[in-house]
Amino acid sequence: QVQLVESGGGLAQPGESLRLSCEIPLSIFNAGAMAWYRQAPGKQRELVAGISRSGNPDYSDSVKGRFTIARDNVKRTLYLQMQALQREDTAVYYCHVRRWYRNSPVDYWGQGTQVTVSS
Repeated sequence: QVQLVESGGGLAQPGESLRLSCEIPLSIFNAGAMAWYRQAPGKQRELVAGISRSGNPDYSDSVKGRFTIARDNVKRTLYLQMQALQREDTAVYYCHVRRWYRNSPVDYWGQGTQVTVSS
């Protein structure tokens, strides 16, 4: 069973920073695009940031300029550096990997890590 292991969530005050990490098994690390999603209470899961196999990042408008997605190919880890946190960033954050098998997508998710922004 393929497991993505997340860490780094917690409590932060508005304006502070947190960094999330996601360890990805070698078997899928280079398989496809990676991303961070989040889900706030009562809301649908939404894409926060993605990064392609070639390393090109993309961000949702709500986090652009504040969050940075990065991948470490040696440590096989996906990161999300979050700065200038806002209360609206409070959510459970999930890392995601999608690979393609016979023209069908196969999705892998982390277990989720809680980020709470509160004063």
